[in-house]
Amino acid sequence: MTTYKIVEAPANSTIEAYQPYGAVADLWLCRSHESIIAGPAETGKTRGALELLNLLLWKYPGTQAVMIRKVYADMPGTCIQTWEKKVLGDSLGDNGPITKYGGEKPQFYDYPNKSRLWVGGLDNPGKTLSSERDFAYINQAEELELTDWETLTTRVTGRAGNAPYTRVFGDCNPGSRTHWILERANENKLTLLHSRHEDNPTLFDPVTKEITSQGQVTLSILDNLTGLRHSRLRLGQWVSAQGQIYDYDPAIHLIDPLPIPPDWRRFRCIDFGLKHPFVCGWWAVDHDERLYIYRQIYMTGRTVATHSKQINQLSGNERIEETVCDHDAEDRQTLAENGIPNIAAKKDVLWGIGKVQDRLKKQVDGKPRLFIFKNSLVEVDQLLKLERRPYAVEQEFDGYIWTNTTKEQPVKQYDDGMDMTRYACAFVDGDVDNGIEIGVNPVSDYRG
Repeated sequence: MTTYKIVEAPANSTIEAYQPYGAVADLWLCRSHESIIAGPAETGKTRGALELLNLLLWKYPGTQAVMIRKVYADMPGTCIQTWEKKVLGDSLGDNGPITKYGGEKPQFYDYPNKSRLWVGGLDNPGKTLSSERDFAYINQAEELELTDWETLTTRVTGRAGNAPYTRVFGDCNPGSRTHWILERANENKLTLLHSRHEDNPTLFDPVTKEITSQGQVTLSILDNLTGLRHSRLRLGQWVSAQGQIYDYDPAIHLIDPLPIPPDWRRFRCIDFGLKHPFVCGWWAVDHDERLYIYRQIYMTGRTVATHSKQINQLSGNERIEETVCDHDAEDRQTLAENGIPNIAAKKDVLWGIGKVQDRLKKQVDGKPRLFIFKNSLVEVDQLLKLERRPYAVEQEFDGYIWTNTTKEQPVKQYDDGMDMTRYACAFVDGDVDNGIEIGVNPVSDYRG
C-alpha cells in the first residue's frame, strides 16, 4: 500500500494539509508522459491535479510549468480561483513566498526557489508556450482538440531540463465515446485514470467510507441532472448527445472475434460513397438468428471498381448468400460487372431503425441480437481519423441522433455505417413491412 507523508500547514494558515485519494493518488504517482484524470463532477480531480502542480513547482527548483485551458477567459472563475484560494492560500500575497504577476488576469506565478508557473489559454498562448516547459497542466482537457494536446506535448520534451522527468497531465469530464482522449488511451499513448465521488474526502469519509453531509447535498444536486449531463457529470459515463437513436453499449455489443462455423449464413451489405465513406459490412447469422459484423470496409476516396476488387479478395472462398446495396444504379452495375451480384436494400428509414433497435435490445437470455467484432475494420481511413470523424461502423452509434423530439427523421451526418446496418437488419428481419412498399428498385437486380 502506498503511503503519503502529510506536511501540516501552519496553525494560522488559510488552507488545510492535502491528502490525495483514489485516482488522484494514482495521478500523483503516475510517471507517464501523458496522463488525464477523468470522472464526473465534484470528484476532486481539479483540486488534486492543482495540488500536484504546486508540489512539482516546490520540489524541483527552477521548474518551468504551465497551467492552460482552451480559452483563457474561462480560467479566472474556475481553476485559477481554486489554485489561489484552496491550493496556495496564504502562500500567495504580500506576506507569502509566491508572487503573482498580472493582477486579476494572472500571467505567471513566481516561487522563491526560482520556479515559475505560466498561465494561459490556447486561444492566445502568448509567452505561455513560447519555449520549453518541464510540466504542463490542462484544465478541462475534453475541450481541446487532439492537435491542441499534441502541440502541448511538443513543449514538454525534457529540453527545459529543470526536473528529472516531464509530464503533460490534465483533468476532464467524460465526453463522447469517440473522443480523442479515449482513443489515445486505447492506443496506449495516454494514461487515463477514472475518479469517483468516493475519492473526494469532502463527500465521503476516507476512513469510514460513509457519505458526508456535504456529499449528500452534492450528490442530490447531481442526481437532479437529466440526459447527457446526468450520464457524464453524475455517472461519469463517456456517452454522446441527447436524442441518440440506438441504445448501443460497446461493453455489450462490441465483442472479441469468435470462429464462424461454415454452416452459418453470411451476407454483405453496402452503402455507397466517395466523398462520404463507402461502407461494406460482412455479416454472419448464427443458429439463434444473432447478427455479427465480422469484417468491414469504411473508406473514402476510392471508386466502386477499386472496392470491388478488395471485396472479392477479402471474401475469398466464403459462401456469401447475398450482397445487399444502396439503390444507386450505376454503382450497383459496377459491382455486378466486377463479379459481385447484388440486390437492392429495403430502405424505409423508420421501419429499418425499428429493426436495428429491436436487435440491440437484450433478449430473455440476457444477450442482444447484434454484435460487432473488435478489430473487424480492414483498414483505417487516415483522413477520417485526422478529421476526428468516425472511421468504423461502431463509432457512428453515439452520433446517430434524431433531428428533433418528434423522432421522425435522423440527422443525416456521419450515418453511412448506420445505413448499412439498417439494410442488414431489414434484410434478415424484412418479412414484416407494415404494409409499406419498401426497397423499390428502379433497375433490375444485378445478380448475374
